[in-house]
Amino acid sequence: MTDVIIAVLATLDSKAAEAEFLCGALSRAGVRPWLMDLSLRPHERGEPSITEDQVSGGAAAEAAGATWRDLAGMDRNRASEVMIAGAGKILRERADEDGSSGGIGGGIGGVIGLGGANGTSMACALMRTLPPLMPKVMVSVVAATAAVEWYVAESDIAMFPSVGDISLNRITRGVIENACRAVAAMALGRAEAGPATRDAPPLIGVSSFGGTAACVDRVTERLTGAGYEVIHFHASGPGGRALESLARRGELAGVIDVTTHELADLLAEGVYSAGDGRLRNAGDAGLPQVVVPGALDHANFWVGRVPERYKDRAFFQYNAQNILMRTNREEFEALGRLMAERLNAARGPVRVLIPTRGYSEHTKRRTHGLNGSELGPWSQPEVDAVFASALSDNLRHGEIKQLDLHINDPAFADACADAFLAMMPARRGTQVTGR
Repeated sequence: MTDVIIAVLATLDSKAAEAEFLCGALSRAGVRPWLMDLSLRPHERGEPSITEDQVSGGAAAEAAGATWRDLAGMDRNRASEVMIAGAGKILRERADEDGSSGGIGGGIGGVIGLGGANGTSMACALMRTLPPLMPKVMVSVVAATAAVEWYVAESDIAMFPSVGDISLNRITRGVIENACRAVAAMALGRAEAGPATRDAPPLIGVSSFGGTAACVDRVTERLTGAGYEVIHFHASGPGGRALESLARRGELAGVIDVTTHELADLLAEGVYSAGDGRLRNAGDAGLPQVVVPGALDHANFWVGRVPERYKDRAFFQYNAQNILMRTNREEFEALGRLMAERLNAARGPVRVLIPTRGYSEHTKRRTHGLNGSELGPWSQPEVDAVFASALSDNLRHGEIKQLDLHINDPAFADACADAFLAMMPARRGTQVTGR
């Protein structure tokens, strides 16, 4: 067995036998388990210790300024919040003990959770506070449900469906063994590679979508040719949250936000909203930003599930699942003010580029009503102009430039790259990437 340590997150009041089996599976996979009890009620199960290295639920509660008995008097939601706060403090402190070497010497090299719905919610909330690329695995009864979007969110958690409920039998033992082998292999591989000391190009975040792909591809080509590394964030909710998370963590050197589409879904309560945090963290971190109203010309809904209040609007059905609602004047007015508000708070340089000939590839489409009747062209420059006007009236930080181009014209992509590169000379060179 190596010195690589894997944190184990479980509720011992209901999953003690399963947690013990999981810890044994980790040992058999060649790593050391460090068990954290997330139970929300005092209990005697799991004593004597399942492992030599163990944190009780009482200790986790105390780290949040409460007692285990206090948690017993709270409703489940409040008790979970306290447990997450306390256990998270202990987990992050342990992770920071030796974060550069994959867990050798006291820190942790990875984390694995085991649980039902509430256990999954708590364990994944804790995993999401850990750095990207640290191995994170969750064995869960709800790993095959739609709720996975919220458990994983902007993180890199690998979900293992438990198939059966969390109890020990030949199927669930096999699932747990596989999950333990997976997290052990990831952690051992990272430990073998050692700390990330190599120089790497600065990493630039670029938001993407099918309707802005040509712009994104050319911007990426320009950036990589200039010596940068690029990560794309698909503007469908989790992508925007991941962009904001990595910006906040200091993983990005700058952002070309080609596809700010998630703001339209935030406003219209569409299915691709990234939440209220969009277009905030890069500015708060002082990163250079080029911002474009890419795909702001529509909000996304599931086919057959468009809210009643939008029944008289103009649409285009993108595929079997997605139907796009064309943004109207009132929404563009609100989006211009919303974007200005967020960019005004930015601490770094900001350039907004607006393609006046269209914000997405859908300008070649025709709009339709929900009953299938054709309504008119998607391309509506006079409607799009409302956004530019509202942004200009409210932006107090940064510069705006309107270009007589379509967003997917090569010249527009080049303008985005040129504006970004002009902000970056002092930041060029190399950076050390985290592991």
